Amino acid sequence: MMRKIDQKKLVYIVNLSNELAGIYDLDMLLQKLLEKARKFALADAGSIYIKEGELLKFSASQNETMQARLGDGKKLPFTSFTIPINNSSIVGYVAGNGKIVNLKDAYRIPAKVPYKLSKSFDKLNNYRTKSMLTIPCKNGQGSVIGVLQLINARDKKGNIIPFDKADLDLYGHFAYNAAIALERAKLLRTFILRTIGMSELRDPAETGAHVNRVGAYAVEIYDTWAQKKKLSSQIIEQQKDVLRIAAMLHDVGKVAISDIILKKPGRFTPEEYEIMKAHTYLGAKLFNDPSSTFDIAARDVILNHHERWDGRGYPGYIDADGKPLEGKTQPDGKPIGKKGEEIPLFGRIVAIADVFDALSSRRVYKDAWSDDDVLKEIKEQAGHQFDPELVEAFLESWDQIKSIRKQYQ
Repeated sequence: MMRKIDQKKLVYIVNLSNELAGIYDLDMLLQKLLEKARKFALADAGSIYIKEGELLKFSASQNETMQARLGDGKKLPFTSFTIPINNSSIVGYVAGNGKIVNLKDAYRIPAKVPYKLSKSFDKLNNYRTKSMLTIPCKNGQGSVIGVLQLINARDKKGNIIPFDKADLDLYGHFAYNAAIALERAKLLRTFILRTIGMSELRDPAETGAHVNRVGAYAVEIYDTWAQKKKLSSQIIEQQKDVLRIAAMLHDVGKVAISDIILKKPGRFTPEEYEIMKAHTYLGAKLFNDPSSTFDIAARDVILNHHERWDGRGYPGYIDADGKPLEGKTQPDGKPIGKKGEEIPLFGRIVAIADVFDALSSRRVYKDAWSDDDVLKEIKEQAGHQFDPELVEAFLESWDQIKSIRKQYQ
């Protein structure tokens, strides 16, 4: 006898497609997917792995029990790693065979199956993995592009129970919607990185790892700041989504700057520095006719991430061609710099993220600064180069910032 499909769960899956369609950044999408999957299954924890060649990359993780141990305002550290696609691990087996694995107790896996559970995470974190559901995320062509793993389903009283076998078809539909959204977000991320790759060909410091770090740092700073401001979760998620992508494009205007300047190993002459400053408004020109929230965010970041809180940054008040606006010039004819909250929020955030990454990274003309020296510099520049409130948010996000730096080596 066929069991009746839970209509509420079916509606949940249908609505999920519409909700995911409004998320563009891959990392934001992964977190939302995992949150929705855990809510759908009443799971305590879960992870998402994305297929990269013959490997699975550990790309997102949530654990309600461990999060509760940290207390309010703290976030679980995240470290990415890869797992080969083979039968030795559960996720590798699911990715390679395209089949769902539903375990009542992951510590009691039947001897006849090839995969095993590594208990190292549980031992390290004093956690007990029991019920586990591992689902392949297949695209429209039936190819596995990732794996969704949910851990410890719970009943209404919080007791750990097995994942309901009757819902496996619904989980499959959920995973299909997830796969479609993941492919779209991966395509956009790839396009952005290829666009940035043009800058990398010109400027050796402008790498994919650099822009991924700056984007992720910016999101963490914003999230901490926004939580303290008690902004709604909906606004925070929407803003983080556009900020991540906009921040990654902060130096896209460098494609218009001469190699002689970009690849110079030493300090710029005053004349060269003036030319270099042009990358802000040249990059912003790409978004001078905004048609979306993202376009506005990207223009704000690209144009303003070198402005200073004290008004001594650049490019200042200029038109689309880089010329000073009327009534906004200094005695020498140069444009007046924006200061304080005249600088758009996203520009102020990326200013901190970009400087932090530049100081803590090795360049051909300098060694990486120590963390102590970098933090000292950023603290000293609060109220001068940087927005003091955002510096505070940066410092409060320090554990996550360090985790991001490891993730994008």
